[in-house]
Amino acid sequence: MVGDEILSGKRADKHLAKVIELLGARGLSLAWARYVGDDRARITADLRDAFAAAREGAVVFSCGGIGATPDDHTRQSAAQALHRPLLLHPQARELILERMREVAAEQNQPFEPERPDNLHRLNMGVFPEGVEIIPNPYNRIPGFAQRYAPPAGHAVGGGVYFVPGFPVMAWPMIEWVLDTHCAGVGDRRPQSERSVIVFGAMEASLTPLMEGVEAAHPGIKVFSLPSVDHPEWGRHIELGVKGQEPALLAAAYARLLAGLHQFGAKLGPELVR
Repeated sequence: MVGDEILSGKRADKHLAKVIELLGARGLSLAWARYVGDDRARITADLRDAFAAAREGAVVFSCGGIGATPDDHTRQSAAQALHRPLLLHPQARELILERMREVAAEQNQPFEPERPDNLHRLNMGVFPEGVEIIPNPYNRIPGFAQRYAPPAGHAVGGGVYFVPGFPVMAWPMIEWVLDTHCAGVGDRRPQSERSVIVFGAMEASLTPLMEGVEAAHPGIKVFSLPSVDHPEWGRHIELGVKGQEPALLAAAYARLLAGLHQFGAKLGPELVR
């Protein structure tokens, strides 16, 4: 997520929760997220990391900073990170011109593509050489993508996908990417959790038990969520297991509970999600 307005608190980020939702609906999950302000050097450094991850099969979305005003640096940073020139993408040019025609018709004005402000709008289609277009159903002004061939062991290739900061544009564009380039990759089986509230124990003392449960039940993850000021339970730890296979989950949870009883832990409510 790119933009000074996010880091200053002037705007609240809406993308993170929505992307988690869009991924979850397709059996996918978020691995990491970064926020960066409108600083070209920092954006470039983060995009170098993103392109490196994409070459290994990661799918990365970059939201914001692809406009053509002085505080928009994402297109330039992407070109720098890729060591490529910036060029007016021919398909983007046609889409932007088509949008100009539509706006002129809506305003009952003549279509004047050579007018200075219209020529400036074409800068929104200036992308790093060799990238692909991401269609924008809201106003036709496209995003762009750098995609890579699938690495060994991957069903699809990774890529870095650049979309606007506006949710009304970004979210359908992200959905298009997921359904076009990542279809069939996710595991749509629901993930479940079983946990218990543990009172009066320290995480460090429970770590060996947690490590033992994970080692004995591959495919299951153990989680620990400490709290110091819960309104009902006060200081406690929510200790649990999560996974997609019900039988494995039940066995892992039984082992966790048995270990807690041996430890002499004081237990509270059990939770199922």
